[in-house]
Amino acid sequence: MQAYEYACEIELRAFKPGNVSIYADGHDMTAADFRLSAEQSASPLTNANYSLGERIYYAVKATREAVGCNTNLGIILLCAPLLLAAEKAKTASELRVMLADVLANTTVADAEWGFRAIALAAPGGLGKSDEQDVAVKPDVTLTQAMRIASDRDRIALQFISNYKDVFEFLVLRYNAKFNRWGDAEWAAVAVYAAMLATYPDSHIERKYADLYTDLVMDKMALVDDKLSKTDKPEQLMGLLGKIDSEFKSAGINPGTAADFTVVTVLVAQLEQLLSG
Repeated sequence: MQAYEYACEIELRAFKPGNVSIYADGHDMTAADFRLSAEQSASPLTNANYSLGERIYYAVKATREAVGCNTNLGIILLCAPLLLAAEKAKTASELRVMLADVLANTTVADAEWGFRAIALAAPGGLGKSDEQDVAVKPDVTLTQAMRIASDRDRIALQFISNYKDVFEFLVLRYNAKFNRWGDAEWAAVAVYAAMLATYPDSHIERKYADLYTDLVMDKMALVDDKLSKTDKPEQLMGLLGKIDSEFKSAGINPGTAADFTVVTVLVAQLEQLLSG
């Protein structure tokens, strides 16, 4: 539970252009909303008596009751399988092995709970699906449902790739920057920038299609490049602030990249704890 809340806090302390942080609220949400969401969702997410699907649903329900909006659906979807895997892993090297086992053994009941959670969170731009729409009772497992959505949603893609983006890209970026700067918050900024420079953000794409894809990728590629060259990342605060204002004035919220930032910090924390 502490590792999860730590990851949420570090992500909130990272200045992520377009997203909510301690430096800037946005999109009718505040840093306080996200702190409360982390606190309220932590207990259901780590409840050993709950199935994976129940953890997801009750974490979303607790969040919704606390803040009245969708602050952390993506975070919950990404972190729930990982936290379950961490309970089974005895070493850091076993974490991803156990995660693969969790993802391979999701159930139709997990999908039903997950669909209820998504419907309750009511994420922006969800729309309708011809196959396994969340408004309809599923007849596939949660992982199978994620496979159907994986071509349009980066979070869903993790369920069928055993979190490839996280383990083979983002955690490596986080650890390298943390080792270089000794600062978890700036290492988290580097994760966020790298994600947005490399992949279109699912949250933005759902809302605007590809209207802002090139703009966001170009701006964050600039940030990613500057971060790769500096030993003093705090010197980029002005640039981050400028891009933050530009994104928010256009209604651009890279929410998926923020969700990946949380789960990346969580993996780093869990691997450290399992190595101890």
